[in-house]
Amino acid sequence: MTRRALVIAPQPFFSPRGTPFSVYYRTLVTAELGVAVDLLTYGEGDDVEIPGVRLVRIPRLPFTGGVKVGPSGKKVVLDVLVLLWTLGLLLRRRYDFVHAHEEAVFFCRLLKPVFRYKLVYDMHSSLPQQLGNFHFTTSRTLIGMFERLENASLAGADAVITICPELASYAESRVADPARHFLIENSIFDDVRLRRSGNGHGGAAVPLTLPALPAGRPVVLYAGTFEPYQGLDILLPAFARVRARRPDAFLCLAGGSPEQVAQHRALADALGLGDDAVFLGRVEPAVARRLTTAAAVLTSPRTRGTNTPLKVYEQLASGVPLVATRIHSHTQVLDDEVCYLVEPTPDAVADGIVAALEGGARRDQIVARAGERYAERYSRRAYEEKMRRLLEVLA
Repeated sequence: MTRRALVIAPQPFFSPRGTPFSVYYRTLVTAELGVAVDLLTYGEGDDVEIPGVRLVRIPRLPFTGGVKVGPSGKKVVLDVLVLLWTLGLLLRRRYDFVHAHEEAVFFCRLLKPVFRYKLVYDMHSSLPQQLGNFHFTTSRTLIGMFERLENASLAGADAVITICPELASYAESRVADPARHFLIENSIFDDVRLRRSGNGHGGAAVPLTLPALPAGRPVVLYAGTFEPYQGLDILLPAFARVRARRPDAFLCLAGGSPEQVAQHRALADALGLGDDAVFLGRVEPAVARRLTTAAAVLTSPRTRGTNTPLKVYEQLASGVPLVATRIHSHTQVLDDEVCYLVEPTPDAVADGIVAALEGGARRDQIVARAGERYAERYSRRAYEEKMRRLLEVLA
C-alpha cells in the first residue's frame, strides 16, 4: 500500500532567490521512493513539475509579497494561514507522516497526538539563532521561548534531518534517539522544471544566452549572494593583487541586488580593476552552472557562518579548482585535499587564486579528489540512500 505524506514548507515555493532548494529535492526524492506527497506552501512562487506530488498553496496576500529568508512579520501572518490549511488537510486525509520544514514543526508537534502521524523535523537552521542573526529581536524571553519549542520538537519528532555537520552536532545532543537523526546535506542539483513555462531553473529546456566573457583569458568566478559575510570585500582587493601577477586573469561576479552590485562596482573601480572585472547581477541557476564549467577558478571567500554554503557541493563536482576560506562554514566539508583552503585575507586569497591558475600536479590532484569526495559522500546516489534509510525508520 502506498504511503502518503504531507510536506509543509513555510516558504515561497518555488523561488530560487528565496527558497532553499532542499524543499524541492527532499520532496522529489521522497516521491521517487514511492510516497504520495501533498506539498503545502506559500502562495508566492512558481509551480514546479514533481511527479507524484500535489502542490497545495495558501492564498497569496498582496501585502505579504517578497518574503525573504529569515524571520519576519510577514512570515508570522503567512504561517498562521499555513496552520489553518494544515488542519484542513489533516481533517480530510490520512497521512502516514508529516514532513515539517523549519518553524512548521512547532504546530505539527502539537497536532501529532491528535491525528496520529509520524513527524519528520527538517531542520535547516537553529530558529532561536536566526532571531538574532537576522536582527529580528533581542528579547531573551522570545528567544528563550523559541529555544524551548525547538528542543521539544527535536525530542518529539520521529526523525530529524539536519543539513550540515555543525547543525548535526547541535541537534544530536537534543534528539531522543540519535539513530533517528539523519545528516542529509543539500548536495544535489537536478534540473528544476517550472510548470507554467516548461523551462527549467537549472535545466536546459530552452537555449541559454551566456554573458560574453573575454576569449583566451582565465576566468575567476564568484557566484552567490552579495551579503557582507560572503567576503567580497576580501575577494576584490585579492583580485587586484592577482592581476599584478597574472595580468591575463579576468574576474566575473554573478549575484547581488542592483544596489549591492553598484556598491561593489564602486569598490572595484577604486581598486583599479576597470574592464578586468564584470558584474552580472542575479542570473538564473542554469546560467550560473554554465559559468561554473567555463571558469578556470571558482571562489568562496566567505568570512563567517556555520552552515555549509549550498554551492560548495556543486563546486566539488564541477571539475574546476576551488579557492575557499579556511572558516568553519567551509571546513565542515572542505579540506586541503579537495580545494585551495586559505585564510580570509586578501593576500591569502590572492595566493590561492594564483596557485590554482598556474595549475600543475597539485591542481590536478585537488580536482580529482574533489570529484571523488562528491561522488562518495554527496552525490545523488548517496542522497537517495540517506532518504531511503529515513523512510525505513518511519516505516
